[in-house]
Amino acid sequence: MTDNPTAVRVTDLSVHLPDGPELLARTTLTLRRGRVSALTGPSGSGKTTLLRAVIGDLPGGARIASGTVDVLGHDVFALPADRLRDLRRHKVAYVGQDPGSALNPRMRVARLVAETAVDPSPRAVLGLLAECRLPTGTGLADRRPGALSGGQQRRVALARALAREPEVLLLDEPTAGLDTALRDEIADLLCRLAATRNLAVVLACHDPELVERCADDVIDLGTARAPAARTAVPVPAPRRSGTERPAADATAAPGPGLAAHGIEVGFTQGGRAHRALAGVDFAAAPGAATGIVGPSGSGKTTLLRVLAGLQRPAAGTLTLDGRPLPATARARARDRQRRIQLVPQNPLGALNPTRTIGATLARPLRLHRTTPKPDIPGRVTELLHDVGLPADFAGRYPHELSGGQRQRASIARALAPEPDVLLCDEVTSALDPDTATAIMELLTRLRTERGLTLVLVSHELHLVAAYTDTVHLLEAGRVEATGPTGKLLSAVR
Repeated sequence: MTDNPTAVRVTDLSVHLPDGPELLARTTLTLRRGRVSALTGPSGSGKTTLLRAVIGDLPGGARIASGTVDVLGHDVFALPADRLRDLRRHKVAYVGQDPGSALNPRMRVARLVAETAVDPSPRAVLGLLAECRLPTGTGLADRRPGALSGGQQRRVALARALAREPEVLLLDEPTAGLDTALRDEIADLLCRLAATRNLAVVLACHDPELVERCADDVIDLGTARAPAARTAVPVPAPRRSGTERPAADATAAPGPGLAAHGIEVGFTQGGRAHRALAGVDFAAAPGAATGIVGPSGSGKTTLLRVLAGLQRPAAGTLTLDGRPLPATARARARDRQRRIQLVPQNPLGALNPTRTIGATLARPLRLHRTTPKPDIPGRVTELLHDVGLPADFAGRYPHELSGGQRQRASIARALAPEPDVLLCDEVTSALDPDTATAIMELLTRLRTERGLTLVLVSHELHLVAAYTDTVHLLEAGRVEATGPTGKLLSAVR
């Protein structure tokens, strides 16, 4: 390790909110060129805060309680604003946990990548997209972010970061929302980049398989609440225990539930037509747990948005309990809006940054009148408890939460109206394995207690196998197979 020059040195760093919680316990670590370092630990342990500290961009209101951050020979918190901007522009690239929110929705993919590129030529841009495993022959370069899947948005953000040819690459959950094959390809890409470009690559990650595949060093922030200082020590990458809960009971209450027939969705970009969904049929019985799996970009998120009334299909019909369901949420009666709730892949899509978490949870309680006004504060506390968050989080804003904590708050917001159907888009991708299991246990309990219908989009096939009854396999916008989860996934895997 001593042959690799130091790129980043963090010494006794701790970060706090004024009169508030500790975001990062005192930490010391060294990151070297030519190596891939992984930050692991449960949600809220400070992984994202540490990454943002390296670029000198702490969450709003946060302050350094102790320590220093040296990046390429510069104390980032002592640099003048113009020199810090120059460091970020040319030397250090950061891809956040919600990369889609950082992509200008009005710009096309090719321009987004060229904007930051050392070589902005069309050939170089297409080369970067291909390197990040994006399909360049389908007109993707001419699309806008809204026409991309979450996994595609994440890879476009990675291409933008690589385009500036940085010396330090910081990635927050870089493979969340990607299927296993793509995850492994991105892992191999990161290893190759570290070796060939002499990059210091640092990734915050909950996926032990990704860590095992690509990390040279592992820094465990799991002791974030310990009072003593931590010193990062490379340790062997963790492995999955291999234990899974038995599959949920496949029995479901009788009734037609939520269904879609012949759904067609298309996008046109740069004169090229792209079909996101092609004649898709879908059904979820009352009280059942239905999985939707398939490669990144196969149309899973688009299908959920159609079911939620957020994407108008070009053709096809929707029904709820056998009755026609209007294509858009605005056209649906208030009670039918309440009955179908979506937890998006990007939790920032459900959390208003200007409202506290408590205000965000209270709003649907008032809007749908599911809770008497005097009981709303208590119900907010119950919702936070249900998703494993302390009661005092009601007073925090989204930027004061980790990515995993924001995801749990987003789930609580969707549960607040007491829906009959919960549409979950990669809800565990930003969570550590223990928390992911706890969330799935919560949703399973709600299924039992309320007869909740659960629709789960996920690339984590072990969770789909353990917690769903049936599964739909999407491929290139079409449903290739539908059947019992155990039977279908055993064939897929």
